[in-house]
Amino acid sequence: MPFQKLRMPLFIIATILFGLKTYVVYRFMFDLSIENSLQEFILFVNPLASAYLIFAISVWLNPKRQMKYLRWTSLVGSLILFFNLVFYRNFTDFITIPVLFQGNNAADLTSSFLTLLHIEDLIIFLDVALIWYLSKQKFNLSVRMPKRGKIAATAVTFLLLAGNVVLAEIERPMLFVRAFDREYLVKNIGVYNYHLYDMTMQTKTRAQRVLADESEISEVETYLDEHSPDRKGEKADLFGIAEDKNVIFVSVESFQNFLFDSNINGTETTPFLNDLKESQDTIWFKNFYHQTAQGKTSDSEFIVENSLYPLGRGAVYFTHAQNEYNALPEILNNNGYETSVFHANNKSFWNRDVMYENIGYDEFYGEQSFEVTPENSFGWGLEDKAFFEQSIKYLQSQEQPFYSKFITLTHHFPFEMPEEKANIDLYDSGSNTLNHYFQTARYTDEALEQFFQQLKDSGIYEDSIIVMMGDHYGISEFHNKAMSQFLGKEITGYEHVQLQRVPFMVHIPGYENGQVYEKAVGQIDVKPTLLHLLGIEAEQDLTFGENMFAEQKDDFVALRDGSFINEAYVFTDGICYERETGTELVDEQAEACTPVKEQVDKELQLSDNIIYGDLFRFYDFGQSDESTPSS
Repeated sequence: MPFQKLRMPLFIIATILFGLKTYVVYRFMFDLSIENSLQEFILFVNPLASAYLIFAISVWLNPKRQMKYLRWTSLVGSLILFFNLVFYRNFTDFITIPVLFQGNNAADLTSSFLTLLHIEDLIIFLDVALIWYLSKQKFNLSVRMPKRGKIAATAVTFLLLAGNVVLAEIERPMLFVRAFDREYLVKNIGVYNYHLYDMTMQTKTRAQRVLADESEISEVETYLDEHSPDRKGEKADLFGIAEDKNVIFVSVESFQNFLFDSNINGTETTPFLNDLKESQDTIWFKNFYHQTAQGKTSDSEFIVENSLYPLGRGAVYFTHAQNEYNALPEILNNNGYETSVFHANNKSFWNRDVMYENIGYDEFYGEQSFEVTPENSFGWGLEDKAFFEQSIKYLQSQEQPFYSKFITLTHHFPFEMPEEKANIDLYDSGSNTLNHYFQTARYTDEALEQFFQQLKDSGIYEDSIIVMMGDHYGISEFHNKAMSQFLGKEITGYEHVQLQRVPFMVHIPGYENGQVYEKAVGQIDVKPTLLHLLGIEAEQDLTFGENMFAEQKDDFVALRDGSFINEAYVFTDGICYERETGTELVDEQAEACTPVKEQVDKELQLSDNIIYGDLFRFYDFGQSDESTPSS
């Protein structure tokens, strides 16, 4: 046998096979951008270094246990790589420990998971099969070393890791400080070392609450006083225009602005929303950005309810659902509003049943509140048309004024629906996800049009304002090639940020002064804006958001990865662009982004401190304008 003649230890064979396999997956199956030869070299070296670290441990075991260790370690390592790849295809991100604790969501992800599997994924397990085969043969590929040899083999591990870290710091200074950029971490230290780093960060953040004290909330207060002195903006336009009116807030799943005014083979994708945004009774913020991270829809809810940023790792709805908050539903409750949520999904999905109770919602109409049948459901569950129709009776039963949030389901990844229910053609590109995206968007548009009519027929419409917001992106960077085809231009970093724009409209029946706002705003601005429209002054609130109708001196929209958009610039991936033209700025011109970037990083960190440290437990939010405690 060739391997018997070579007598190469199996842990070395495993290291080479596993390392090369991992490099191939990084390079050709993940969509990792390689910008220079040093990045390419690091990408090649780090999987070999990680593999050696894992498999060299076997030299400390007896021969029989060596073989068993190598077999199972290669399998477990390959599964970690496989699940990261599947996760990346959907979210363009890597798994974190908080995400793993969201396991009760898994049952609802079955259909999405199957669409993310590719036949070429089998390559991930080829080396596992070979390692198992070799470990079972009669010829001995184990190693017997004296203690000195084992120490030497282990020492090589630390040399490889140290070399990897040095190269990574040369290529990306302050790599571990910029931990919000998980792609850079994986490119430079590998997915396995990234997971070790993630475990360290998880331990650190768990300890942060225990060590937190009142001085940290004072730091937040000082920052907000310095950067948002006019944050209440009571004198701005439209203050109190919707006083005592019902608020119907519709969170439209996975809807991005590029759908507006688009058509497939001559058929409009969203005819109702196209007309609504131009209506005389509608205020449309054209440059409204989602700011979600790994928590996706739950992140969008968290941002809107609290005017805090989501965490860079996991979902606040899971990791910190028991914290103290001064949430929008609580404030509205204290000002005479009945509050509710409508979502035809399992109540425990995203831990909503726990979080909603904590932040003050009076009622949650979940899946059990609706009649779900095979005829009225597909994809993720109850179709949007049936969802809105069945919700009307609950709206009519509520005491007015009420605040009711609706979360749609139909326009959800993988965006597949029965052919007979589609009223627009499939798009034709290399991405099945994008191809189906327009059909489910059209269906949700039709459902919203029917919902408006149902509100009118029920007598609710005239006494309400209707807020429409996209919760997060639907088409990830994994589909950039198809998106480039659809848009007719290259998807640069600038264009990627622009694709994070989602709808935000405020429809006020009888207003007749509809307007399109061009200013850059985001989900973090929704809470203070709604309170402004309702004429509610939350005097002692702590919020990073701004009333969208007020002029502020430090206007910017911060994305969770550290990118930002302000009046003049778009900044992402270390590049400063001119906002109007998308032109990349260099040298002295690019320096204009630096002070804003520093403030963005500061603001994200302070928000993280509030959540990780549960700092609102140290703050007295005082009285609402109705002289009732607000939290």
